[in-house]
Amino acid sequence: MTKINFTKGHGTGNDFVLVLDADGEINLTQEQIAQICDRHFGIGADGFIRVIKSVNHPDGQAILAEEPNAVWFMDYYNADGSTAEMCGNGTRVFARYLTQRGLVELADGETLSIGTRAGVKDLQRNMSGFAVDIGRWKLDGAEALIHTDGLEVARPGIGINVGNPHYVVALASGRELADLDLHEAPGIEPAPENGANVEFVVPAEPMIKDGVGHINMRVYERGVGETLSCGTGICAAALATRHWAGAGAPNIWQVRVPGGVLGVRMFATEDGEHVGLSGAAELVYDGQLDLNQLKSVVR
Repeated sequence: MTKINFTKGHGTGNDFVLVLDADGEINLTQEQIAQICDRHFGIGADGFIRVIKSVNHPDGQAILAEEPNAVWFMDYYNADGSTAEMCGNGTRVFARYLTQRGLVELADGETLSIGTRAGVKDLQRNMSGFAVDIGRWKLDGAEALIHTDGLEVARPGIGINVGNPHYVVALASGRELADLDLHEAPGIEPAPENGANVEFVVPAEPMIKDGVGHINMRVYERGVGETLSCGTGICAAALATRHWAGAGAPNIWQVRVPGGVLGVRMFATEDGEHVGLSGAAELVYDGQLDLNQLKSVVR
């Protein structure tokens, strides 16, 4: 199979190439996925999503044993072709694809369960687009020192895992945030074995208004680079800021990134506190790609 149909979609500028492969017949290499996501020689995207039925994916089959309603599996890859546990913005675009293409029916108030490498994720429609229950989160080890261009001195970063690993760094001002140069991956000491996303955060003025927290954020995603938005990173940034703020900090946050504003909510469940993410998800255009015409990507 040399020609494949694709759809381009995004969630607040975090963009993806989606390919429907319900029966698991398309097997792309890491290099091919990197070529597809390359912004100069391919379609261009922050990530690649194969839309496959859970029963036809090894990880999806395990998901079905946990949640039989998770019929579809989000087979997600970073822009460099490496696999990733999941993607918060990607889950919402995945839900938009399934519902807009008529692959599932989702009425207001109903829940759509999908499989990811980080487990089952539940989504619902809302006024902004879709809301996804990212699941349980945890503080992840000791602080690390984060080095990046634009900061004269390394800053401490708090480790937070929301299904994938993050380090969140607090900055002193909006000017510091704007002056960051994120063309290269920030250095992390000690370096995590599988890498991590890094978020840089500045509170808004005022940080809390009418019981809602407000922060500004930029992010460097492992395997991708700086992106306009990162769903799990937005959750990690809100969780870290609440942690720093201490007792009395709100459980509802609005996070502004270069691609727009997303909502974060922390809420109690029987198995511990979960974090949820809500925001827009759009499909932009459809196309067909001839794999034989892809140019080699030098990285």
